Amino acid sequence: MKRVLASHLLATGLIAATLALGGCAGFQPLYAQPEVMKGLTSIAVRAPDGRTGYLMRQHLDDAFAKNHDAAPSYTMDLSLGEARYPRGVRIDNVATRYEYVLTAAYILKSAASGTVAKSGSVRVELTYDSADQPYASISAQQDAQDRAAQEAARRIELELAVWLASGGKVATR
Repeated sequence: MKRVLASHLLATGLIAATLALGGCAGFQPLYAQPEVMKGLTSIAVRAPDGRTGYLMRQHLDDAFAKNHDAAPSYTMDLSLGEARYPRGVRIDNVATRYEYVLTAAYILKSAASGTVAKSGSVRVELTYDSADQPYASISAQQDAQDRAAQEAARRIELELAVWLASGGKVATR
């Protein structure tokens, strides 16, 4: 009896949720808008030299689904700031964890005119364990750089996708 009642309540809840979501007239997923994908695939990223710059460019190219065969409509100049803070210091004053902070500022420009279309900044904070073995510690630090670069690229992609979906155009001055 309890099972029948529980399944009846579940079915009623699912029907109510379906009807509620069906009332969302005009809902359109962010990436279903052609101008969003077209805009993202036509961004050429210029990142600073170094490991983190390389990782950021790679993750942004992947996030934007960069079309390497087409001429870019936009260029993006990145500047990166990195900081590492010891956390969880042991009694012998050796850190067992580190906090890694990556700040990525970007300027998106029209490739044709050089006019600034959008600018912004994202900040990613994460922690990683520090091992006593030197190579393990280096590997953990590099993994943290990669994870932070991937998350920063995702946040930049979302900012630009929302901007493009809302009709973002190159500003005229």
